Amino acid sequence: MLIDTHCHLDFPQLSDEIDAVMARARQAGVGRMITISTRLSKAKIYQTLAETHPHVYFTIGTHPLNIDEDRDITLSNIVSLSHHPKCVGLGEAGLDYHYDKTARDHAQSIFRLHIEAARQTGLPLVIHSREADEDMATILSEEMAKGSFKAILHCFTSSAELARIGVSLGLYISFSGVLTFKNSQDLRDIAASIPLERLLVETDSPYLAPVPFRGKTNEPSYVAHTAAVLAQVHGVTPDVIAQQTTDNALRLFDKMPALTPQELALS
Repeated sequence: MLIDTHCHLDFPQLSDEIDAVMARARQAGVGRMITISTRLSKAKIYQTLAETHPHVYFTIGTHPLNIDEDRDITLSNIVSLSHHPKCVGLGEAGLDYHYDKTARDHAQSIFRLHIEAARQTGLPLVIHSREADEDMATILSEEMAKGSFKAILHCFTSSAELARIGVSLGLYISFSGVLTFKNSQDLRDIAASIPLERLLVETDSPYLAPVPFRGKTNEPSYVAHTAAVLAQVHGVTPDVIAQQTTDNALRLFDKMPALTPQELALS
């Protein structure tokens, strides 16, 4: 069984055919999905998705590209919204310097706010980092020194140095369909250096569909293709990666309940 630790089921590419998406995921052996928040203001949508679909869980937080348009990004609001029984994490939050839509000092402040929420709740923080390796490493190191928190560097496409720092701080590293791209050998080399017990897989759907679906709408069922490439770079079988990444996901997102017999039976 696989867990897609990062998808966006509320995006119209997936929500418009959600029942079919769920069915294909189950057929592909994807037992659980975590739909990731991009805005606190959409909390009710994430809650409804998780309440409607037994195998769906969610996070709460605001993406760095949305912080100027999302209201009430406060510590108390994040913590309060995280109390929902199917909210298993925070974020995605972090830094995105590719577009530089927001003043960097403000973006860093909001990121640190999410980190404090992770400390207070004990929930893992899903971190978005794009073209911000130096500042990301600095903030993670500074904040971990103030008090530990759980976190994951999602859809990892950053440097080997940031991966090394992340692992040294106790973070998990998650890989998406980008790992399967022909021009991603450097990323595969980084993935090979990550200890098995720190690896996760995700789709980041509806974006970044893996080979052989590149250019099409991504969906949770495709996470198996990323897992297969991850198995290749580690020299293990896909079954080993499926078991390891599922164990890792349950250990990190420990608010999720234990697997049911039906989930355990998924191939």
